[in-house]
Amino acid sequence: MKTYFFLAGDRRLFVKRSLQAGLAGVTGISLLSACSGGKGEDKDVSPPEDLMQEHGLLNRILLIYDHERHQVSSGQVANLPALNAAAGIIRRFVEDYHEKQEEDYLFPRFKKAGQLTDLVDTLLRQHQVGRRITEQLMQLTKGPALRTDETKQLVSLLTDFNTMYRPHEAREDTVLFPAFRKLVSKHEYDSLGEEFEDNEHKHFGGDGFEMMVGKVADIEKQLGIYDLAQFG
Repeated sequence: MKTYFFLAGDRRLFVKRSLQAGLAGVTGISLLSACSGGKGEDKDVSPPEDLMQEHGLLNRILLIYDHERHQVSSGQVANLPALNAAAGIIRRFVEDYHEKQEEDYLFPRFKKAGQLTDLVDTLLRQHQVGRRITEQLMQLTKGPALRTDETKQLVSLLTDFNTMYRPHEAREDTVLFPAFRKLVSKHEYDSLGEEFEDNEHKHFGGDGFEMMVGKVADIEKQLGIYDLAQFG
């Protein structure tokens, strides 16, 4: 299947395309930060918009995982430092921050309202599974080389992570996040947007998202998959 990429010059274009395409329902969608103005500079960003932009960063990690899985499956040696760095971003930004935002601010409100509770339970369980996979990946890729059995384990872990997270985030983008807007008042909705930005600044500084996008881009360059022109 052909891999599709979307170059989002601004967040409105990204949100429009992600809602139309289901974001992660295709093989992969990559968010590139605009040359001027990141999400931290837009004070009007909404909570779902904020989370969806972060899904764009997650998708770029999934593409890195896809690339390395394909390389290893083709008999080439895994780039362990690149994979370890990518898993570290998943741990620090996606699991310890992004998913924590969902678990602290979105999931409890759906539970309290008695809406989409089965979906929320599944999403939360998948967060927990993902964290276990990430821990195994970080341990597996911290050494200089892999044994044959460890190489097979690596391919399995990368496959399991991507197989779960693509439908996971697509369901959040197309079901959970749109429903959240209807669940809370406009005042609460706007206040949460500001709180999300404050939390990001507390965790990573004023340019946390842009900093993480830069780290992902560095890994892509190391692996030779940064240039969008090579994909069509």
